[in-house]
Amino acid sequence: MKTSNPVLARLGQAAERERAAGYAPAGPHGQPGYPQQYPGAGYPAAPGYPAAPPTVTPMSLDDVVVKTVVLLGILAASAAAAWVLVPDALVGVAWIGAAVVGLVLGMIISFSRMANPALVITYAVVEGVFVGMVSKAFESLYDGIVLQATTATFGVFFLMAMLYKARVIRATPKFVRGMIAVMVGLFAVMLINLVLALFGVNTGLRDGSPLAIGFSLVCIVVAALSFILSFHEVEEGVRMGLPQRYSWVAAFGILVSLVWLYIEILRMLSYFQGDD
Repeated sequence: MKTSNPVLARLGQAAERERAAGYAPAGPHGQPGYPQQYPGAGYPAAPGYPAAPPTVTPMSLDDVVVKTVVLLGILAASAAAAWVLVPDALVGVAWIGAAVVGLVLGMIISFSRMANPALVITYAVVEGVFVGMVSKAFESLYDGIVLQATTATFGVFFLMAMLYKARVIRATPKFVRGMIAVMVGLFAVMLINLVLALFGVNTGLRDGSPLAIGFSLVCIVVAALSFILSFHEVEEGVRMGLPQRYSWVAAFGILVSLVWLYIEILRMLSYFQGDD
């Protein structure tokens, strides 16, 4: 199976290696898959009969939905715990620390060739602390902004899901390449802006100015469109018969987009809250 997504391509190769090693995907109703290897490749067999190799259940859409809900639950619990337990004086430290650790974990998961549920769950916990601290800081300045941002985030998510299901927006190879290029560019701009901000340089991208509003709007649009990539990855993963554990990777991709979209909407809403 061919795919334009490099991460999916690697996962597909991993699945092929597992099948070549004798692991056959289970059938659609859980029945054992057909053998991939026969006696002479290390499998003992009764005379005249090939040995049935171990089976691997392929991922399904339901698997991804369940894993996504689990990760969101973990993130919400972690955010709530951080909100309650972290003193106000340490909000900034916890915010920055969780952002750095989350970035490192996210990079490891994104470029890893193997699905690691423990690592994905750890990422959700760390991102929960990050989201909790950011939310607490904004809520202390603008009452009710967290509820508004949360509602808007899930509203956008379900809208993009409906648009994808109706094929109004399709993840064509050109769309995928363009989105990846834009996201890499935005990430580079945000990273440079952060470094400059640490040295007291104001680029105007995050200060509530018209430029900042425009930049946040671009980020919101791109974050929303990134769901199309995630939905496409899920669809392709199911089509390619990736093992069930890779549903954690697909759920991770959706979680990353949700957190990014939430933070950008939170920031955008703060620009219009006024000074009261």
